[in-house]
Amino acid sequence: MSQVFNSPESSTVSRRTLLKLFGVGTVVGVTGFSRFNKPKPTVFQKDTLTLPTYLNQDKSVVVVGAGLAGLACAYELSQRGFAVTLLEKSPQLGGKIASWQINAAGESFRMEHGFHGFFPQYYNLNSLVSEIGIRDNFQSLNFYSLVYRDEKYKPEVFRPSSSAFPWNIIDLAIASPNRLRWGINLTKFKHLQVFQAISGFEREKNYQRFDNISVADWVKTEFPQGLYDLYFLPFAKSSLNAPDVMSVGELMQFFHFYFFGNPEGLAFNGTKDDMGTSLVQPIANAIKSNGGKIITGVTVSDIQVGEDNIDSLSYQVGSNINNVPFWVRRNSVVADEKIEYFGAADEVFAVTDNNQEAISLACTHQGCTVKMAEDGKFHCPCHGAMFAVDGKVLQGPAQRDLSRFRIVQRGRDELQLLAVNNRQRSKETIKADYYIFATDVPGVQQLFKRMSGNVNQEVSKQVETLSIADPFAVCRFWFDRDFAWEQSNFTSLSGYKLTDSITLYHRIQSQFIEWANRTGGSVVELHAYCYKEKQFPTQFALLATFEAELYEIVPELKQAKILHRELVNQKNFSGYPPNSYAQRPESSTSIANLMFAGDWVKMPFPCGLMERAVSSGFLAANEILYREGLHRRSLLTVNPEGMLQI
Repeated sequence: MSQVFNSPESSTVSRRTLLKLFGVGTVVGVTGFSRFNKPKPTVFQKDTLTLPTYLNQDKSVVVVGAGLAGLACAYELSQRGFAVTLLEKSPQLGGKIASWQINAAGESFRMEHGFHGFFPQYYNLNSLVSEIGIRDNFQSLNFYSLVYRDEKYKPEVFRPSSSAFPWNIIDLAIASPNRLRWGINLTKFKHLQVFQAISGFEREKNYQRFDNISVADWVKTEFPQGLYDLYFLPFAKSSLNAPDVMSVGELMQFFHFYFFGNPEGLAFNGTKDDMGTSLVQPIANAIKSNGGKIITGVTVSDIQVGEDNIDSLSYQVGSNINNVPFWVRRNSVVADEKIEYFGAADEVFAVTDNNQEAISLACTHQGCTVKMAEDGKFHCPCHGAMFAVDGKVLQGPAQRDLSRFRIVQRGRDELQLLAVNNRQRSKETIKADYYIFATDVPGVQQLFKRMSGNVNQEVSKQVETLSIADPFAVCRFWFDRDFAWEQSNFTSLSGYKLTDSITLYHRIQSQFIEWANRTGGSVVELHAYCYKEKQFPTQFALLATFEAELYEIVPELKQAKILHRELVNQKNFSGYPPNSYAQRPESSTSIANLMFAGDWVKMPFPCGLMERAVSSGFLAANEILYREGLHRRSLLTVNPEGMLQI
């Protein structure tokens, strides 16, 4: 039996809980209102005093990172009269929901990091959408399906519902064609514990009980197999964390937010256009309209820390190939006798024959990762470019050599690199009253490596120990014909070696709908939420597997011609491994004028994915508003506790 159920706190189920579980009349009596009256969201943070809403003095804020967390924070503070400067490393805003222009099938399109669903219980994100006045940029997908490989189970279909627990379970059981295969037997002790765990959520007790074990280990013994196959595994992977490295405590939080504590149902919206156009740019415009300053292509070069305070931050503006040293870890997956590899996913660097230089393996055409072939040259898997072993371009469409970097220092398992022959750029130094770090995990770890002065070691250790999830990958295909499809336009998939979902973009986003109507073609995207690098060490392997699985999922496309394919794979999503919750940093830090925002921040209420990012940004803003004596933004969440608590 797994270790979590040997702990004293979880080894018994109370009599009160048993009565609740089996006292159906009592449960229905308590929750019957949910059949007729929609449960209201819970207000997490609401000031009861009448406080000013707008700043009446000069105060400045620097936000580093323009993903959803940074955008939300910058938006709220700019609305309240703060002088906001938002710094972003990439050329485009949005982080994991950014979009950028590509050329495909002879035309220009906007590419993204994969489809994102906007759920109705994303209360804080949806309130931002309403305030900016962009609700019309979203459309309902009405329902979505979960389809299993080899017809092991019949497809599940999730539709809107306003029933709270336990009615949502009853509704799901009635609608599910697999209800007799869930495998739940409450006369079995382990099954009873599982049911209590997912229906009796209490945040702190949840992490105390379940943060010490992975999902994969938790389900090894006597777990309801159907329940795992049908719900636990797909939902766990949709968090972009693999079951073998994901804390059960985090999964319980995820389940509570998306299902057991959620009165809004599981259907969701999608954007009518790419997310940059539909969401990111409108938020950026709102920030600018309130005097906020947004700078892209920024590299933070130095952060001066005084006595428990950040004194200043220096940065340079230009391409991401910069003259600021940075660290990369050894890649333990890709091995070669003559080449050392560092980095992962789409940021890989190669060092040949103990050279004092490294070359970036990001193709200078459109950023795909090149691979050493049998002919001793680096080949691009996406569009056919070829480079010599020293990085010189040999064959287009790439026009520039691979970028070169000098090795500044060697650690045991990492290198510090510095761009070679990069023009010097002027350094800007900015002083502010407050600083918010709202980058992804690799970004905030790099920021702390660039701190100098009296750096708080407790905060530094918290950041250093943050985890990164397995890489994710997205492959989008343009075909010369359409095909029949009876499932939802976004469909979750289970049982495939790589693929976790399929999205029919030519049926949901306007740019692709218009193209498909003109050409008769189709645009299909496959998404792998968290793949293992050892199984797919190169982009060649990813592309080959994606294509093979697509033809299995949609056999008709075997007869179609691929007009273009676009691959994105990155390793920068936040990881939630066992035993990580206690050390996870909160929004407020021990550095007096530094706040954190991002989906890696410890949250005081249930939330997930985009809602987690936005809510963390608002939390950071609220901390500053509170310190300045201003009215804080009200934050909403689902019911923070499950009904069947021990």
